Amino acid sequence: MIGSSRDGDVVTVELQRPDRRNALDTEMCVALQDALVEAVADGARAIVLTGEGTAFCAGADLSGDVYADGFTDTLLEMVHTIDSVPVPVIAAVNGPAIGAGCQLAIASDLRVAVPDSRFGIPAAKLGISVDRWTVRRLASLIGGGPARTMLLGVESIDGVEGFQYGLVNKIGDLASAQAWAKSIAALAPLSLAHLKLALNDDGTRDEPSPDQVAALEAAWRSEDAKEARIARQERRSPDFKGR
Repeated sequence: MIGSSRDGDVVTVELQRPDRRNALDTEMCVALQDALVEAVADGARAIVLTGEGTAFCAGADLSGDVYADGFTDTLLEMVHTIDSVPVPVIAAVNGPAIGAGCQLAIASDLRVAVPDSRFGIPAAKLGISVDRWTVRRLASLIGGGPARTMLLGVESIDGVEGFQYGLVNKIGDLASAQAWAKSIAALAPLSLAHLKLALNDDGTRDEPSPDQVAALEAAWRSEDAKEARIARQERRSPDFKGR
């Protein structure tokens, strides 16, 4: 489910579940986190994160265990590992980065994306929500207005739009991301580690308020979330009631 290859000081970690468009379940989140920690322990100076096939990551696997207790904690622990490892992580976004896939991308330090990639967080279509870290990080990268459009308006953007907004750092493919990672890996590691810490001190480390925690939990446990799951199985639009 997770592949890893090395070229000098650069490790490429690949999500390998193309039959599910690299959608994440608990097992895959744990394996990805382990691969990142192992890469750093083995001396990688830069990590490239990408997906096998035509998708970067289509999000959480809604047919799997994502609604089970503990999945969101496992997902966020893995996302925070991307954010906290002391080396630059470059997301090579080769296709859709939706939901949890978008979280992977914004947790990375840099993003290289193909023009027809797509970024989106359709939580409100699923009767669920995303944590404060995700909201704050998206807003810090793309700006408050576009972040509201993506989250409240549930609109996605492609790679070119992402570049225009500042979400995408470069337009390019996996080879472009790996070449950039190789040049970054030659830079001073301690300088990069400090700069990463400073750049990621963007308000995402603050604890959510009790009201925010309660609202997030209410969304995940709501009848609307159950309705969205049933509607998906029945291939119809959900009828949300706000409870």
